[in-house]
Amino acid sequence: MKNIKVLGTGCANCNATMKLIEETAKAKGVEIQLEKVEDMAAILGYGVMSTPGVVVDGKVVHAGGVPSKGAVEGWVGGAESCCGCCGKE
Repeated sequence: MKNIKVLGTGCANCNATMKLIEETAKAKGVEIQLEKVEDMAAILGYGVMSTPGVVVDGKVVHAGGVPSKGAVEGWVGGAESCCGCCGKE
């Protein structure tokens, strides 16, 4: 199960990012652990200066603005779940 954190103080973009990740995981039938991090010291600890930020399994994958649906699908589906044999990595 992927651990995904949305870093942000609760702005509209942060909330939209949370919703997009939840809906994408549900649509793909993927179980994730989703957490909202609002503590500014914790956010800065990840090196994120513009929110929302997204951390997947401990790695910052996005910062600033709502991510694209395609990006979220990649995080939720995960590259490691694809063997690459079909060319659709």
